Amino acid sequence: MAQIAFENLAPPPGLQAAIERHISELEQLYGRATVGRITVRGSGDRREPDSQYHVSIRLALPNGSEVDIGWRSEGGEQYTDLSSAVDDAFNRVRSHLREHENLIGSGRIASREAETVGTVVRIDPGRQFGFLKSATNQEIYFSSISILGAGAEIAVGARVSYIEELGEDGLQAIAVKVLGK
Repeated sequence: MAQIAFENLAPPPGLQAAIERHISELEQLYGRATVGRITVRGSGDRREPDSQYHVSIRLALPNGSEVDIGWRSEGGEQYTDLSSAVDDAFNRVRSHLREHENLIGSGRIASREAETVGTVVRIDPGRQFGFLKSATNQEIYFSSISILGAGAEIAVGARVSYIEELGEDGLQAIAVKVLGK
């Protein structure tokens, strides 16, 4: 079973059980998680009504899928509920796994060897999308939901690995992962 950790907050009743249900649902679809850690982090200030939460989910599944999703609430009504923040993070995990499964099943990618490396050159002010430059100096679009791991930490100049896919409006990057320095 994956490790579940809570930092800077006391989990409300039932939250740990809800996380375990999410993991169980994923395992029914993709197989038992071989390695996993879910971290739910609060701002630490219980007096703040609009506390921010950060949910990090890292799982390795036997079908070869790896999940490394970081999700941070930005305040506002829908994000002040910790259960909703956790549900949204697991929804991103499901979306990532479905995308990965569809890509492999459709033959658009064969495996992780299809990844290439590029550099982030622009990010929109709302951090919803950006562009990276490939090794052939081509600019390629990416969406924030295509960022694996700690997406909030992506910055202009970051080196990333990604998978190229032909989208409706041309080439785009999916499964974008920030590389170490």
